[in-house]
Amino acid sequence: MILTFKKEMKKSFEMTDLGLLNFFVGMEVNQAEDRFFISQTKYAREILKRFKMENSKPISTFLVLNEKLSKDDGSKEVDLKQYLLVGSLLYLTATRLDLMFAISLLSRFMSKPSEVPMGSVKRVLRYLKGTLDFGVLYQPCSDPRLIAYSDSDWAGSVDDMKSTSVYAFNFGPGVFSWNSKKQDIVAQSTAEAEYVAASTAVNQFIWIRKILDDLGYKQNEDTDVLVDNKSAIFISKNPVSFGNTKHMKIRYYALRDTHQKKEVSLVHCPFEFQLADILTKALPTSRFEFLRLKLGVMPKSLKEEC
Repeated sequence: MILTFKKEMKKSFEMTDLGLLNFFVGMEVNQAEDRFFISQTKYAREILKRFKMENSKPISTFLVLNEKLSKDDGSKEVDLKQYLLVGSLLYLTATRLDLMFAISLLSRFMSKPSEVPMGSVKRVLRYLKGTLDFGVLYQPCSDPRLIAYSDSDWAGSVDDMKSTSVYAFNFGPGVFSWNSKKQDIVAQSTAEAEYVAASTAVNQFIWIRKILDDLGYKQNEDTDVLVDNKSAIFISKNPVSFGNTKHMKIRYYALRDTHQKKEVSLVHCPFEFQLADILTKALPTSRFEFLRLKLGVMPKSLKEEC
């Protein structure tokens, strides 16, 4: 497919083939016959140097377990220019799914940053110092199938009691699309929070499936969206509106439509195998590292052994 594309492009444009891609918009690409590895080591080093954290002591996780950050934490305000380093960190999430939740959370405090979230930002930088060579590994698969993991944390924001929607997509080994974002409604139950999160994942799925079709990887079977809440699955399969779901916005019922068309199927996933959990909250070190590796995020040195 790539060779054909090159030939067609050369017919219409003056082109020079520079060989395998090794650097693209700040991302380093290491390619071999049976795998390729994408990282942002150089960019990560530049961030540490810019904010004078290159000599900081590395840590294994970046958020304090069970800590709830609030805009009204009572601590002193910090210089907004200093806190804007969160924006620099945001670009790292293009290859670092493990940073996604923390940076998404900390970006909520950019309008009025204080010492407490600033301390968490510095912890992220210390974690980054110890994981500079991390990236995401992709390997070929004989029968790739699109699979989505969807999850949420119910009422995780103490400021407005809103939940967070997260998703992660696999197409063979290695995750290639992910997100962690606060919901724009106040979910009134864990089932509603999970259902809204799954609806967000389905919206992304519709776009991804079209791209795959255009590339010649048509998905003939329905795509499994793995969730760990059975009530959310029941809502997606039952066309009847019950009293506790009538208030839900119509746009979230697109999930039912894709299910009825047999494009998507919500499948129950036991909590311990819910890979998207890494995008919802701070986790114990052992679980965080387990999920990180399962999603294909690893150090460059380890990818040689896989």
